Amino acid sequence: MFVRIVKMGFHKEHIETFLANFNANKEKIRHFEGCKFLELYRDKNDPTIFFTYSYWDTENDLEHYRHSEVFKNVWSKTKPLFNIRPLAWSVDKLESLN
Repeated sequence: MFVRIVKMGFHKEHIETFLANFNANKEKIRHFEGCKFLELYRDKNDPTIFFTYSYWDTENDLEHYRHSEVFKNVWSKTKPLFNIRPLAWSVDKLESLN
């Protein structure tokens, strides 16, 4: 399993549009084959910065999602809202304590 972390910054006037799009598609993303977990975070100091954390079984599952109609639909509506270039990391989960 690995984790995909994406940092996104939005123009203030586009935040509600982003959140509406995320809420409309979060179940499709979370239940996409290979996706085991999805969370959305908002920066405490800069309310225009958001992060998504998603857990994937394999890198192929993420790549399959990134080439899917679900992703294309979400990304085409999200990309024009950015005020900074999005950053993404794929990391291996080594340990988790609950």
